[in-house]
Amino acid sequence: MSIDPHKPAPRVSFVSLGCPKALVDSERIITRLRAEGYELTRSHEGADAVVVNTCGFLDSAKAESLAAIGSALAENGKVIVTGCMGAEPEAIREAYPGVFSITGPQAYDSVMAAVHEAAPPAHDPFLDLVPEQGVKLTPRHYSYLKISEGCNNTCSFCIIPKLRGKLASRPAGDVLREAEKLVKAGVRELLVISQDTSAYGLDIKYAESPFADRSVSAKFLDLTRELADLGAWVRLHYVYPYPHVDEVVELMAESGPRGNLLPYLDIPFQHASPAVLKNMRRPGNQERTLERVKRWRGICPDLAIRSTFIVGFPGESEEDFELLLDWLGEARLDRVGAFKYEPVRGALANGLGLPAVPDEIKQRRYNRFMEKQQTISASILKNKVGNRLQVIVDTYENGIGKGRSRADAPQIDGSVAIASRRPLRPGDLVTVKIERADAYDLHGVTV
Repeated sequence: MSIDPHKPAPRVSFVSLGCPKALVDSERIITRLRAEGYELTRSHEGADAVVVNTCGFLDSAKAESLAAIGSALAENGKVIVTGCMGAEPEAIREAYPGVFSITGPQAYDSVMAAVHEAAPPAHDPFLDLVPEQGVKLTPRHYSYLKISEGCNNTCSFCIIPKLRGKLASRPAGDVLREAEKLVKAGVRELLVISQDTSAYGLDIKYAESPFADRSVSAKFLDLTRELADLGAWVRLHYVYPYPHVDEVVELMAESGPRGNLLPYLDIPFQHASPAVLKNMRRPGNQERTLERVKRWRGICPDLAIRSTFIVGFPGESEEDFELLLDWLGEARLDRVGAFKYEPVRGALANGLGLPAVPDEIKQRRYNRFMEKQQTISASILKNKVGNRLQVIVDTYENGIGKGRSRADAPQIDGSVAIASRRPLRPGDLVTVKIERADAYDLHGVTV
């Protein structure tokens, strides 16, 4: 590949859709683009190529991806499609036969090859400056850290294993070196993600790998302990409640109220009815799960638990839904999200022969679910009024800051409005006395 040093740098416009795991894929592609001298532009028009990283999980996500592709094609003739929807190229080609290239998720080399063909690089990569930690799409003070790809679970509503493959864990040393670079670059919060975070290391038999002056095994507990020693907050997402998660909760308790390992677990429970969970191919003993939640809170009283649920799964009866509401009232989870079930092409759920829940019933159940959780959330947050909480600052303007407590992840959880006489910077850790609470957010003043 010949490079003309006198030619201006080609420009690439980038669209990133979907979950944080897809965002990490986008960051890796963008880092490679910048390393080869490509410039990034916000405008499709005038760019030498457009890359669209798609989401293909739900029909609504596919529609959003197709709309983004169509918008890019309308403004630019060279559109390179990647990501989860790229694993089903026929639907994309049928809608937009003029797409330049289509690849599936994590196909970094294929994406770069397509970019090279559409817009050959002009700069010598050895002369271009890229931050050691790579290019990030999140604010400077927090970053997603992906520890594995794929998933071994066979949930009937999900096609992620078909799109992203089986569990493929990264060596612990590689994860820790990436995290270390991020912290050195100013990241104050590491958001640990994968499709099944607590299954980390299973596929590589928990192999040890070198980091600094020692070897670290690819065990969830060991990796978490090492990450917490790097000097930034560590927040754990997509944690399935396997037995060894108990050890991580104990580690959270040992970390203490100002420790870096945050007392926070994002656990996708999905439902509480044994019948629905069986149809979902999910663990079905929610009484036992309640017992574990209570035990965790006994070990670590400050533990915040976030989860997501699906309402309107095929065959869900009113009794099933009432069981879910009752379970929610017992569990009193700190942060909860819900989705109305959407059929996914290729998912096992489509062949179960279960009756679909009508859309109007789905909507009513969704509304009832959110009203129930809103009451729970308001009660939990009300109990925090008068307390002093450690808060990480996200923004600050005109004397008012906005941040998050140790119980709140960015984008998906609540926030803390901060009144401060002194200027605040994103990434600052401040102590805030909570003066007021509403259903989802807190309000306070720095002390």
